[in-house]
Amino acid sequence: MTDQFYTDTLASAIDGEWTGAAGRDCQPVVNPSTGETLAELPHVTHDDLDRALDAAERGWKEWRERTAVERGTLIRRAADILDGRVETIAAHLASEQGKPLHEARGDVAAGIGLMRWHSEEARRSYGKALVRPAGKRASVTYQPVGPSAGFAPWNFPFFNVARKVAPALAAGCSIISKPAEETPASAIALQAALLDAGVPGTVAQTVFGDPDMISRHLIASPIIRKVSFTGSVPVGKHLAQLAAAQMKRTTFELGGHAPVIIFDDADIEAHLDTLVTAKFRNAGQVCVSPTRFYVQEGIYDRFAAAMAARTRALVKPGDPFGDGVTMGPLANGRRPQAVHALIEDAARAGAALLTGGERMDGPGNFYRPTILKDVPEDARIMQEEPFGPVAAISPFKTFDEAIGLANRLPLGLAAYVFTQNLDRALLASDAIESGMVAVNSTSVSSADSPFGGIKDSGHGLEDGAEGLKAFMVPKVVHIG
Repeated sequence: MTDQFYTDTLASAIDGEWTGAAGRDCQPVVNPSTGETLAELPHVTHDDLDRALDAAERGWKEWRERTAVERGTLIRRAADILDGRVETIAAHLASEQGKPLHEARGDVAAGIGLMRWHSEEARRSYGKALVRPAGKRASVTYQPVGPSAGFAPWNFPFFNVARKVAPALAAGCSIISKPAEETPASAIALQAALLDAGVPGTVAQTVFGDPDMISRHLIASPIIRKVSFTGSVPVGKHLAQLAAAQMKRTTFELGGHAPVIIFDDADIEAHLDTLVTAKFRNAGQVCVSPTRFYVQEGIYDRFAAAMAARTRALVKPGDPFGDGVTMGPLANGRRPQAVHALIEDAARAGAALLTGGERMDGPGNFYRPTILKDVPEDARIMQEEPFGPVAAISPFKTFDEAIGLANRLPLGLAAYVFTQNLDRALLASDAIESGMVAVNSTSVSSADSPFGGIKDSGHGLEDGAEGLKAFMVPKVVHIG
């Protein structure tokens, strides 16, 4: 299985072999733009998972003995292979997940970039020597934690899988990844490239099936030493309980509901295009999507009107492969109704609808990009992450009020501040309770920068040197 990784029947990869549909339940993979079934995806069984666990244990014992240079070379080779398949992978990703083709290309390119970065960072997992008297020594080294399980969601189907697989392999761990069943093709492409590059089939494996069954089975196994999960807060808390029972090391990147504080000295015209683009990227189905817009009173009405106008001008919903399309459908049939219910609740609470607020006619899970103004803090949309194409705007008067509004939820993944006052920017960055803060920008993610949240948004970090260390354990050796 190389370039033709997407066939009429998709597959899991266990111990270097691709599973078939025979004897296994299957589920349809559906195009969210049309409702059409693209393919049937076989589910793994308990026996399949036991084979994967046995292979992961064998693979780790061999892979951890490889040098960092050897591991990095194979990861980089897989990245090079993927470079030649970007267009095919992006097309399948757009068909399955719904994001516009240019965004799908970006999803794949970002994942490939992460792979290349970790292929080099593997050489830099330095330890340290501690100060001791003459004749004595104490050193700290880092070793791979062991066989790992990585669970990734559907909103960035390639990037989120690469975010777990690349550092695990670079650190010397074997990994069983469980991507989203709704969007399997790009993860299968990643798995195929790893095998084609020479990564042993015992070291990198990919399984699909019933999420609850797979997570319980893998996490309960003593073979798995590390669990990495990206997804919703409720599911993350459930998996955390399973992992805690086995004392597994964990990384959880969970939900967000990102506040955007816009002070009255902000250059609105300079940042509006950036804000609108970030808000409606992937139809708002992004954990760090700017969502709760708190705008200082002096520019409040002007900003709200300008954002609604810019949204109507810049955001063109439609088929992901259409010319000029900047926003695709929501990922599944449940999402439009869930988003609409939040908007209706906000309207009942007194919010004003400036644009959008309805499903689009025709097939698919399309919802119009929506801007709400004067949204009360007790509206559901100010409590619950909408994960859809809607921005909620409310006014504030003082610095302290803005910080209080930003921090009032039990979430803390990303936050955004817009001001031309450096002191104010620094004070706000320090005061906001969030794992990541962007000032006069909407970018909070890069390969060399740690990514993660606080409070209910999870714990642990991905990307950067910290993401590699998340798949390693320190060992202290005392001599003399």
